[in-house]
Amino acid sequence: MAYGLGLERTENRLAASHPQWGQAFEEEAARIRAAVGADILAIEHYGSTSVPGLSAKPIIDLLIGVSDLAVADRHASAMVALGYDDAGDGGVEGHRIFGKGSTRTHLAHFVVHDGPEWIATLRFRDMLRANPELSAAYEQLKTRLVAEHPTDRAAYTAGKSRFILAALA
Repeated sequence: MAYGLGLERTENRLAASHPQWGQAFEEEAARIRAAVGADILAIEHYGSTSVPGLSAKPIIDLLIGVSDLAVADRHASAMVALGYDDAGDGGVEGHRIFGKGSTRTHLAHFVVHDGPEWIATLRFRDMLRANPELSAAYEQLKTRLVAEHPTDRAAYTAGKSRFILAALA
């Protein structure tokens, strides 16, 4: 896969940070913006692939800010045409998620721009970028969670929640 991206849906694995993950985000953001258009207020790269030097599941997370989640519904066919499937909220309240590829390379999360999900998600990303100690502690947790839950993505994600909430508190 390009840029070392791709993770089977039943697999949890961390990859070393790749210097071109930012480029992979830029390329995909441009494709989505071209397909969806002016209804997108902003697109941000978030998640561990957006933090230089941080090991990550090799999936690019895109945070797509829209005025209302109904925008995602209106553009679901455009996302499908780009190779995404509709994952609904994926168990994440306030998100509308589209996953690219049977081996996941990208997750596009539509959220309300400047809403609570937008603000918290970007705040945590920015904290990881600015604080090497926080980033290292997060990486240690993720490494442990991958070992404990090698095939359970939901358990891996749930295991990170307490850490994220504590960091944001």
